[in-house]
Amino acid sequence: MAAGRYSGERMKVVSILHTERVDLGPEFDSGASIMACARAAEAAGFHAVAVTDHPMPDDEWMRAGGHHALDPFVALSFAAAATTRLRLLTYVYVLPYRNPFLSAKAAASLDVASGGRLIFGVAAGYLEPEFAALGVPFADRVTRCDDAIRLMKRAWSEDGVQVENDYLSARGHTQHPRPLQQPHPPIWVGGNSKQAIRRAVTLGDGWMPMFTPAKYAGRRRTAAIETVDELAARIRLARDEAAAVGRTTPFEVAFTPLHLRHFGSPEFERQQFLDHVGALRVAGVTTLCARVSASTCAEHVDRMAQFGAELMPLING
Repeated sequence: MAAGRYSGERMKVVSILHTERVDLGPEFDSGASIMACARAAEAAGFHAVAVTDHPMPDDEWMRAGGHHALDPFVALSFAAAATTRLRLLTYVYVLPYRNPFLSAKAAASLDVASGGRLIFGVAAGYLEPEFAALGVPFADRVTRCDDAIRLMKRAWSEDGVQVENDYLSARGHTQHPRPLQQPHPPIWVGGNSKQAIRRAVTLGDGWMPMFTPAKYAGRRRTAAIETVDELAARIRLARDEAAAVGRTTPFEVAFTPLHLRHFGSPEFERQQFLDHVGALRVAGVTTLCARVSASTCAEHVDRMAQFGAELMPLING
């Protein structure tokens, strides 16, 4: 990885939109609310907004604390229409759920329509019942994820694409429009495992690990990351993998910081949060994906403005 990506540079901050809160209806899942929150994020100095992805979650997972979500490309299209510079992050889009050429088309369409602002965050997925509901073999998800990244890159750059594998056949196909960002939108890969790290380093432009307590690691089918030290160890693995394959190009590391739950209330401990961010910077994190709690669109707008005014200068101060 290119030197200097892990210290001395400004950390970018992403605002995670609450499009998974479909239980609150138009407060967060209407076009008007998405546009209002996106405008507020841009005005507050956020680098991007992010949305999640769950097309058909199972009821048992929902009862255990899971969530629904708007289609990520639909939601981000509204965010794009309301802004001019804000980047648009899928956090994360589960690649094996869809045909890779359909994913390539959706991503290229948003990149073109937004003026080249998409960051395509992807992952292999872990909810086996959701795979079954979508007719995708769960056991093949890792291979399909890697294949999808390679095939999307081909769709974004080649004429007359030809490929034959166990689940698709293309015998001379071309896709337009091509993404505005060349050679393609940045691809950030989610997941904590060594396999996910390898995918991020060899096929992607960034890595998005997640805080995962050990008690949930098996359920999420990924490695536990409970402390900044454990995260730092995984980032060192990514650096080693990059060195092993001769990678020298820039590589982002995005992580959701802790200690923001009470932001906007007297219970928020600012110094604890800033100390945590400082430790993440030292560990190698380049982008913070901030989840600012809110129960209404208006509250989220206000808290993003407050975050921009009070915390953004200190994060990079």
